[in-house]
Amino acid sequence: MAYRNKTYICFDGDTDMRFYRLMTAWSKNKNFTFDFHNAHDLNTARDSSQEESIKRKLRERFANSKVFIVLIGERTKYLKKFVKWEMEVALRLDLPIIGVNLNGNRRIDALCPSAIKSELVLYVPFSPAIVEHAMKHWPDRHRAYKSSGKSGPFHYVDGIYKSLGL
Repeated sequence: MAYRNKTYICFDGDTDMRFYRLMTAWSKNKNFTFDFHNAHDLNTARDSSQEESIKRKLRERFANSKVFIVLIGERTKYLKKFVKWEMEVALRLDLPIIGVNLNGNRRIDALCPSAIKSELVLYVPFSPAIVEHAMKHWPDRHRAYKSSGKSGPFHYVDGIYKSLGL
């Protein structure tokens, strides 16, 4: 069994790559406390590969992941191949999901993909402090909410943002 300490980040590789790269830059920058073990570092899944080959590589990433982040941009909800499949796998594996709104919204909005719209997902804006907070605290909250039968979209109250200086 794999050691689950990684963060799996799902995103539109055509339009939202810069946000993914910015997250990895935050992690490498000594001026940020933001840090994570990136599941993407385990292997490479190239667009030029066959679909099943790519999915095999992605399943390896899932096997090592403790939390799933989906970067929600303008086109994310329209993606039906890998991004939708990744969200469905995360749900099947019962991974805690954090929806990161690239438009800055603190709650679920019209850009949310249908695959996760009614699921137990925490929504936060794209900001290092709140994403880091969510990565640290949401897995335990997710587990507690699941065990008490709660579902649906969640968001942090304004006090959490205020405590983080946001």
